[in-house]
Amino acid sequence: MTDHVPTFPADVLDLLARTGEVDIETHAADGTLHRTIIWVVVVDGVAYIRSYRGSTARWYRELVAEPAGAIVADGRRIELRAVPATDDASVEACSAGLQEKYAGDPATPAMVAPAVLPTTLRLEPR
Repeated sequence: MTDHVPTFPADVLDLLARTGEVDIETHAADGTLHRTIIWVVVVDGVAYIRSYRGSTARWYRELVAEPAGAIVADGRRIELRAVPATDDASVEACSAGLQEKYAGDPATPAMVAPAVLPTTLRLEPR
């Protein structure tokens, strides 16, 4: 990825890269906090997430409406801003990262299905 993309410190990227499942914190329009278990990948120093349920997933809808959220990984809360990453390079990087990190998991094919590719989000520090 390009050097101008804001990214997390190395220790945060390492934590995200080695943690299998994380909680994403999002907020409903009324301010209600929700937590959902998701996958996260790090490719070339950039963290990505994607919704296997596509744009119908509550966490995805909430994060698009209010991009400020957080990930909780191994007990550590990391504040973030989610940015749509639907350009070809980002989508391909996220897909490759998912296929590598979650190789053999029966849910991986759903994460790289064409219908969900537009839900790729890049995570930036907040």
